[in-house]
Amino acid sequence: MRATLQKALDSAWMILKFVIPIYLLADVLYYYDVLHPVAFLLEPVTRWIGLPPEAALALISGMSLNLYAGIAFAAPLDMSPQQWTVLAVFLGIAHSLVVESAVMKQLGLSAWYAYGLRIIVAVLAGIGVNGVPQDWFEDSVPVVSAPEAPHYADVWEMLVHSAEGATLLALKIIALITLLIVIMEWIKSRPMLQANAGHVSKGFTLASGLILGITYGAGVLISEARSGAMTSREIFIIGTFLLICHAIIEDTLLFVMFGADAVVTVMVRSVSAVGVAGIAWWVVRGDKKNGRATAPPKGDA
Repeated sequence: MRATLQKALDSAWMILKFVIPIYLLADVLYYYDVLHPVAFLLEPVTRWIGLPPEAALALISGMSLNLYAGIAFAAPLDMSPQQWTVLAVFLGIAHSLVVESAVMKQLGLSAWYAYGLRIIVAVLAGIGVNGVPQDWFEDSVPVVSAPEAPHYADVWEMLVHSAEGATLLALKIIALITLLIVIMEWIKSRPMLQANAGHVSKGFTLASGLILGITYGAGVLISEARSGAMTSREIFIIGTFLLICHAIIEDTLLFVMFGADAVVTVMVRSVSAVGVAGIAWWVVRGDKKNGRATAPPKGDA
């Protein structure tokens, strides 16, 4: 048990040293409204995926900061259920890019690979949802009001609030990753499953990321990578899947509250992830047959 706890804490620390500084930086960027002047860069994307030009700020905030920032800027806009579904799919795939790409880089996936893959798939998926007939989407009424942006008396109040949020996040990451790894090690220790420990590792990692998100799924992946339970190819394929489809329940419900269609959102993200992971599997399988030792792409963040 002591070795398991140490493994869990090592994995949590590997995640924390990247997540917390970027979390604090995101609050500073939000406070100084740094993204507003460059939101126009994404206006062409809003046209491609059928969103109003004003949604450009929601896109760039969600991609750079987090889903909550994206929703805060999108909520005041008069968008249809189809447009909310487009936003749910796009930001569900491509949000918190800086934080989550830094996390996945620890597994050997290049940050540029993570950025490029998620943005391209998000745009293509958004175009696809925008092409769906409007009568597929019910005219649902938002069940929550537009969230208000936090207001602070000065920068020090903002920093204190941000530090408190970062501390709570750190505790949550440590607790959940530790719990997940302890549970997985217990499952793998069962006599009837020891012969299939590798399958348990892959299945549990996928389930963790799919339900809880990249941060926690990657924490388990890091632990398994260090133990040698999975090959670099398997880590690459699972990581690719999780880049597209993670935290599928929580992320979807956030947008459903504003009118997005849950079924379309989940189906598009899931099918996109399976398709992209399938291509990744085909590529690394082909390299293996050709006798080339292909590792996950690496690069600078």
